[in-house]
Amino acid sequence: MENISTLIHNFYEQNLQIYQQYPIKLITLIIDITMVIFLAIQLVKIVKDSRAWQLAKGILFLIIANGLSALFGLNILHYILSAVMNWGVILLIIIFQPELRRALEQLGTSKFTKYFGIDKDIITKTKEDIYKIVIAATELAKEKKGALIVIERDIEIKDIVATGVKIDAEVSPQLLVNIFEPNTPLHDGAVIIGNNKIEAAACMLPLSQNKNISTALGTRHRAAIGMSKESDSLVVVVSEETGKISVAKDGNLIADVREDTLKKILISNVVTKRFVPQEQPQVRLKKIIGEFYEKHKIKN
Repeated sequence: MENISTLIHNFYEQNLQIYQQYPIKLITLIIDITMVIFLAIQLVKIVKDSRAWQLAKGILFLIIANGLSALFGLNILHYILSAVMNWGVILLIIIFQPELRRALEQLGTSKFTKYFGIDKDIITKTKEDIYKIVIAATELAKEKKGALIVIERDIEIKDIVATGVKIDAEVSPQLLVNIFEPNTPLHDGAVIIGNNKIEAAACMLPLSQNKNISTALGTRHRAAIGMSKESDSLVVVVSEETGKISVAKDGNLIADVREDTLKKILISNVVTKRFVPQEQPQVRLKKIIGEFYEKHKIKN
């Protein structure tokens, strides 16, 4: 305990007094500590997703045991553990060679930002998800496989998500097509896509009670209309009978849309209206009046 007290006192004398005399250096210390903590967290994430996690816990145990053996005067054990620790760097390189190679490979790829938790711009990511949804819907339509895909917007639909099976996966055309494969456990019901994820599948949607809906429309189309009326979600429907794609929005059905039209509808309503700043009505009116004046003004 006396050694620990002396160590703390020496650290204070050598370092903390400097920060008292020069407070600006405290900012550098905070940045330094923050970066070390961030890198440590990222290192744990990398190791945790690999087979080296159990080995990492073993190494941590050795470090703690080495410190405790020194603290309690277990000289023989401390000598053995210290000898092992002296070879620790070489052992780490050998044990974690695949992980280190993978980490270095990331430095030269576009995956580097995601590797350190800096994900893509939300607009770009949403556009990519829409393209994947369009690809999946087109593929399902060609094979005449029924599908019901709900795209959540500003209004959360957690109550609908709760009725299905949680997926929580990246949006993928292959996964969407596979979910709606006939005679599989999840093909009945709807897929919910929100927060750039496939949140759930086999979800139950509210059916529209509108009596003016054509009797030619099946249960999927009625569910799509009902869902779009009760929330601001967009619902993509693929007919099992005709293979045609429809989009439900605000309680209305846009029937038989082509691939390019589907893409435009989804981009316009999911990306443009949500993320791209729109002009205020007053600004738009002033611009129209200004353009009208410039066009019709009488030259002197």
